[in-house]
Amino acid sequence: MNRPHYHRQLRRAHITITTHKRSSHPFHTSPKRSATENRVFNSIRNEEEFSSLLLLSASNRTPLITLWTASWCPSCRIVSPLIKGLIEQDRVGEKDGGVSYAEVELDSPTIADLPMRYVITSIPTLLSFSRQEAQTETRVTAMNELKSRDFLTRWIETEAKRGGAGGAGGSWFDYFRR
Repeated sequence: MNRPHYHRQLRRAHITITTHKRSSHPFHTSPKRSATENRVFNSIRNEEEFSSLLLLSASNRTPLITLWTASWCPSCRIVSPLIKGLIEQDRVGEKDGGVSYAEVELDSPTIADLPMRYVITSIPTLLSFSRQEAQTETRVTAMNELKSRDFLTRWIETEAKRGGAGGAGGSWFDYFRR
């Protein structure tokens, strides 16, 4: 095979062959994100969006913090901006590994049976997911805790330290230690 002819064929097909052992160019053009950077997502309104965020947080090994709310809930309107501000502006949890955050809209007509699946019996409810598993032991429903900036800061930091580890919110032995 004649080498110049082979090279011309490659040029016509717009194929580039590099012989470098290491490339200094990244495979993507998006700006590099810190692995520990907090992420805030749009509100979840259906089961597919919820499943996608669970998969994304599991693949990134960051806990997904969810606030279960409804549009008619006055307490939710107080708690939501407080939690979102702690995660987005104050960056609580980033030094401990980072968290993802999304609100689940319970009054959405397409939400299906998600509230029943995760035993959401009151709103607002703060529930964390690690490796796609609900951390039921750390669920927060008490309004005095949900309004406390100090409590929420400690709670978010604790969930961030989990870093995608652990499962199902603890063990049965934790019940007996109370």
